[in-house]
Amino acid sequence: MTETLMSTAGTGLTDPRVIRAIQLVWHEADLLDRKRYEPWQDLYAEDAYYVVPIDSETEDFANTLNMVYDDARMRGMRVTRMTEGYAIAAVDSARTVRTVSRFVVENVTDDEVTLRSAQVLVAYKRGRHDLWAGEVTHRIRLSDGGDRIALKVVRLVDSEDAVPAAGFLL
Repeated sequence: MTETLMSTAGTGLTDPRVIRAIQLVWHEADLLDRKRYEPWQDLYAEDAYYVVPIDSETEDFANTLNMVYDDARMRGMRVTRMTEGYAIAAVDSARTVRTVSRFVVENVTDDEVTLRSAQVLVAYKRGRHDLWAGEVTHRIRLSDGGDRIALKVVRLVDSEDAVPAAGFLL
């Protein structure tokens, strides 16, 4: 029987399933900061999406404009572009440090955990610091064979303004 828990105000953060999900989110942030893009994409389920919407309120990502709307094929192409050959996204890319915190449990079942968190990313390139901030939703699929990200949605606080191109993943 699958137990469902709707959390409010941080309840459920000690649940072992939630702890596993948070650890995966932190591991993802570490891989991205170290530019380990191949292992990063292995964290995703084959049917997963990585989304950076422009409309911060939308849930209909397939029918709205997004900065990023990547399925497995597009994630693979993005990683190839960032790791192979001469690509503007890979050459002289910024160094980044992410802080992911303020976890809020949205839903927990035996098979899946959905979390919201706050992410602040500082990127440094050519003597300049850029700040990227947003709310991130992760839906983590739990499995004895290895937990995987089923959905990641990064809602930037300034998504409706002109956002500069990033040579890194959010």
